[in-house]
Amino acid sequence: PRPLMAEPEEPLLRLAEPPPPAAPPAIGRAAPGGAVRLSGEPREDDDDEEEEEEEEEGAEGDGEEEPLLRPSWGREPRRAAGHTGHAVDMNTFLDDPEFAEIILRAEQAIECGVFPERISQGSSGSYFAKDPKGKTIGVFKPKSEEPYGHLNPKWTKYFHKICCPCCFGRGCLVPNQGYLSEAGAYLVDDKLGLGVVPKTKVVWLVSETFNYSAIDRAKSRGKKYALEKVPKVGKKFNRIGLPPKVGSFQLFVEGYKEADYWLRKFETDPLPENTRKEFQSQFERLVILDYVIRNTGIIDIQWTVTEESTIKIAAIDNGLAFPFKHPDEWRAYPFHWAWLPQAQVPFSQETRDLVLPRISDMNFVQDLCEDLHELFKTDKGFDKATFENQMSVMRGQILNLTQALKDGKSPIQLVQMPRVIVERSSTGSQGRIVHLSNAFTQTFHSRKPFFSSW
Repeated sequence: PRPLMAEPEEPLLRLAEPPPPAAPPAIGRAAPGGAVRLSGEPREDDDDEEEEEEEEEGAEGDGEEEPLLRPSWGREPRRAAGHTGHAVDMNTFLDDPEFAEIILRAEQAIECGVFPERISQGSSGSYFAKDPKGKTIGVFKPKSEEPYGHLNPKWTKYFHKICCPCCFGRGCLVPNQGYLSEAGAYLVDDKLGLGVVPKTKVVWLVSETFNYSAIDRAKSRGKKYALEKVPKVGKKFNRIGLPPKVGSFQLFVEGYKEADYWLRKFETDPLPENTRKEFQSQFERLVILDYVIRNTGIIDIQWTVTEESTIKIAAIDNGLAFPFKHPDEWRAYPFHWAWLPQAQVPFSQETRDLVLPRISDMNFVQDLCEDLHELFKTDKGFDKATFENQMSVMRGQILNLTQALKDGKSPIQLVQMPRVIVERSSTGSQGRIVHLSNAFTQTFHSRKPFFSSW
């Protein structure tokens, strides 16, 4: 390893200390990509009831855990969604009222009996969320129903695990964190100003159409029966109904078709010059996103062409990104867009002007890592050391991308650059302000997978 040291200079960015709040608000600050839970006014015996319910959930069932969003400003205890008493929990996004309104419509639709519809494609449990009128407004992917989740309703990955355990999963990814990868991809897309990922955040939803264990469904029926027959006893339950599921919620995009459809169409019906340049620009933005987050999956690209011949790309499947190491075991998981003819064209000046000033700023990169930390730490299986490894891979990808844009390279030349890991030194700053004198260590990852394309 060789240290990457910069000469001491003035810090690129100084952030003013925020003034202390005049009074503690009733609700907490929303983490990037996360949700804050609201609670009603608690009863005197709420704490005892919640403790009893937690013990009961721990002893039986495979239900979801309570949200692990960090409490702040002394909020009241959270309640599970689906509670039928006096308090109602909601997903709340303080900095995004438009998205909060969409989630509210999805919750209202479930209450009206318009349940999310399971998507038949794919190897996991994912659902089309609808509004009260039955219109699809988003795609919800629960954590517990991911390809290797314990409640995945599809049997493909189960047989994979039983019949071929040596090749089970991706050894470079944190297991069962696809929902965070989906939300993290949107966060990176938004910070870089790329605009190719539909808005995606972490939410909690409850629906009868989700896949629950038999124990959870039996407990739910028993509690409802107790509430109907013995209301005095039923009111003591902390939650009536099925437990909430945490997952990623991505806004639904309309009028888009698969990338293969348009690629075949473009071969027989060439694009006008202006449209071709716009397509190349959108393609380059997709490449940058995919490379920075090191997507190990085959990204699902949806394209739309309007009547004005305007092209728009939507990268809608990013659940296999943010590895904690470069793939170095069986498979290389190459970028499949690298074989397209557009990948041989050098990055345009427009793309360089958009991205290069941001990723060249150490403070920007550190701020991006901190925002991802705020998102990833909400998962109950969060490990700080593993997360730091994920960020080391991402920093290495950003370092390569920065050099490629400066040198006028093409996407295919970018993916052929040596794989790099940039680790923070033990003496480096841990905050959002990064001084140029801070040290990072650059390591070239030379080990290649058994099946490697390059």
